[in-house]
Amino acid sequence: MFHAYPAASWTETPKHAFSSSLSPDEFKALFRGHPGGVAVITADAGEGPVALTATSVVSVSAEPPLLIFSISTLSSASAVLSRAETVVVHLLDAHDVGLAQLGATPGIDRFAQAHSWSRLSTGEPVFDDARAWVRCAVIDRMDAGTSTVIAAHALESHFTRDIAPGEPGDALVYHNRSWHRLGEHSRLEV
Repeated sequence: MFHAYPAASWTETPKHAFSSSLSPDEFKALFRGHPGGVAVITADAGEGPVALTATSVVSVSAEPPLLIFSISTLSSASAVLSRAETVVVHLLDAHDVGLAQLGATPGIDRFAQAHSWSRLSTGEPVFDDARAWVRCAVIDRMDAGTSTVIAAHALESHFTRDIAPGEPGDALVYHNRSWHRLGEHSRLEV
């Protein structure tokens, strides 16, 4: 059973007054050095599919299986994602860098190549060759500055390429404005 929660907002008047704040450029510079895993999120709220690349996907809880991610309100996909009841989060590896670039490129039809995606029986668009995907029900949304944070309950998953526990895999990471592959060469022995 899913519960609808009242919408929260981090854009409301703060309870504390702050004498200073980082500028947007300072904040971006700070996080440029903090790598993030790469995902593509798809949805369809009834007007056609949308997709975007995100580095903000985080697992929150295994019981129940919950994840969160954020989307910029400036994204062309934000209107659909703000209404969609379900989403598909594609967790990418280095073999999916083309899909990551597709979701990050503004102004293009991300679904023009009909052979690269399909619809699940429940209607959501899914990119067929991504490393893994998880279909989720949206359970909450919260405005946070110029973004929306979305909480989702994992319903169904699929692996095209899985990795065994402790194995390096071919993780795709976005760091300092470029794509990187994590693998055995990047493992630190500590």
